[in-house]
Amino acid sequence: MDFKLKSVTKQIERGTISWSSPSNIALVKYWGKKDNQIPENPSISFTLDHCKTITTLSFSKKETLDDFSFDVFLEGELKESFKPKIATFFKRIEVYMPFLKDYHFKIETSNTFPHSSGIASSASGMSALALCLVSIEMELSDVTLSAVERSYYNKKASFLARLGSGSACRSIEGDLIVWGTHKDIEGSSDLFGVKYPYEVHQNFKNYQDTILLVDKGEKQVSSTVGHNLMHDHPYAERRFKQAHENLSTLIGIFKTGDVDAFIKIVESEALTLHAMMMTSMPYFILMKPNTLEIINKIWAYRNKTNSKVCFTLDAGANVHVLYPENEKDIVLEFIKTELVAYCQNGHYICDQIGFGAQQLVIEDQ
Repeated sequence: MDFKLKSVTKQIERGTISWSSPSNIALVKYWGKKDNQIPENPSISFTLDHCKTITTLSFSKKETLDDFSFDVFLEGELKESFKPKIATFFKRIEVYMPFLKDYHFKIETSNTFPHSSGIASSASGMSALALCLVSIEMELSDVTLSAVERSYYNKKASFLARLGSGSACRSIEGDLIVWGTHKDIEGSSDLFGVKYPYEVHQNFKNYQDTILLVDKGEKQVSSTVGHNLMHDHPYAERRFKQAHENLSTLIGIFKTGDVDAFIKIVESEALTLHAMMMTSMPYFILMKPNTLEIINKIWAYRNKTNSKVCFTLDAGANVHVLYPENEKDIVLEFIKTELVAYCQNGHYICDQIGFGAQQLVIEDQ
């Protein structure tokens, strides 16, 4: 109820809004959801910096108000295949944004990473779109931003983004975002992401993430299907409890700067995510042989050099190589000499922790 549009004080015929919003990589994984995009367990993620979606939303008043009206373009190309997901998103959020049927929308979106790179763009894409819509609401409500108002609208954007793609609610802000109610994290909520509220040691500032693109193909199982398979999963309840426990443990780790303990949780979480996929019914494997080769290479390198490099995985074959900033040069050399050979066409992306979405200036306005 808090996020329902309270009043419209201005009439706007047309306009254009643009936002860039980053992707994120979960450290404690979200896998399994209830109705209305509510997570079965809490998660925490690093917000990324370079991997982001830029969305420009143009809107103009239309005559008939009986249905949603929009076109979607990716990199300048009309994408009819994107329309069902956007239509579902609009239906879910209409109660909070009743002006949606008043306008025709032109949604122009592009990614700073190749669309076919195997990096999930739903988090960055849905969060950018949610922020554009919230900006329209602010114009209609004639809001003058205070710190309190900015906090409210960030929460609303996160709340709306969640209804498009669950993990999108973790892309509005940075650098560490918690989504899902957790007894030890004040202000945590199933409804939106919140900035991690406690002390974070310098060891975890400016953390690096090099994404190794093992497989750029479309996943054989969608995330939505994968999440639904948790409903009857024999190990689901223990997994949800494990996520709570790991998040509790991370609070102390972030405070003390214990990178070795951080590595154990992050890698265990990544492997647990894929273990849940392999033990669902029907079962499936999203890792590829080269995913395992990279993991074994990272373990061998860490044992040999005492490096603090580690890996995490999303629901796919690609490997996120995480490491502290002070190891940037040596780890990148290791990646280039030993890991790039396992990437599709030798492709990888260097990224690091970022601090959330940004509104962009429209040049011609």
